[in-house]
Amino acid sequence: MLHCICDEVLTPLLQKRLIYDNAACQIGKGTHFAMQRLTKFMCEHYKQHGTRGYFLKCDISKYFANINHQVLMEKLERIIVDKDLKNLIFHFINSYHTEGFPGKGLPLGNQSSQWFAVYYMDIVDRFIKEVLRVKHYIRYMDDLLLLHHDKQFLTDTLEQMKIIVEDELKLVLNKKTQIFPVSSGVEFLGWRFYLTETGKVVKKLKSQTKRRYKRRLKKLQRDYATGAIDLEDVKASLASYKGHLMHGHTYKLKEKVMKDFILKREVC
Repeated sequence: MLHCICDEVLTPLLQKRLIYDNAACQIGKGTHFAMQRLTKFMCEHYKQHGTRGYFLKCDISKYFANINHQVLMEKLERIIVDKDLKNLIFHFINSYHTEGFPGKGLPLGNQSSQWFAVYYMDIVDRFIKEVLRVKHYIRYMDDLLLLHHDKQFLTDTLEQMKIIVEDELKLVLNKKTQIFPVSSGVEFLGWRFYLTETGKVVKKLKSQTKRRYKRRLKKLQRDYATGAIDLEDVKASLASYKGHLMHGHTYKLKEKVMKDFILKREVC
């Protein structure tokens, strides 16, 4: 039933209310869309300001675990007309809470949770895009990124965002929330984005992401060796990894990883 409500009610109801650069949980708006938008923003920034400027990167502390039920339901109250449907959705929201924190939290993995989380911070999106008129802004769930030439503007923006996040959404920005010079690059969605002196945007995998990929590839080798998976499963996984890596500057990484990737079956 909940899956049906997501497809038939929440998706059409919430999707049309989101800003264009809210990049999560929507067809055609996954991580690669977000990466492309950030690349475009950095290129546009370079044309006006070169490598001068700053990133404001914001992250919410334990986002899903701290989403406030009452705040979420008040937001949905304004847009869901049907009383029975509204009561049913509210029942789903209140049927779960973070352990030790009644009235807070959404279960990870649920399609409904994804949509609620995407919409929950729409007030922040609207403030940044419509009130402050920030052109180069993107959000992927609770990962927010602003690009601007004026550091003081971003400092002031952060203070105003904190008020909205803490007072209206009952959330807290974590220690990852910082302002970085464009010249030092910025981490976003498992990648590090650099803007070179020539205006080229370079995308490198974070060290943590590299280690995770290598662990997964080793597991593929082990599973194939023991017969837990067959060759087609391995090929499908490798195609997925290669497809993701092609969105960044990873030629040497792919060459090295594939060189070390050897499949063998264990002999009984």
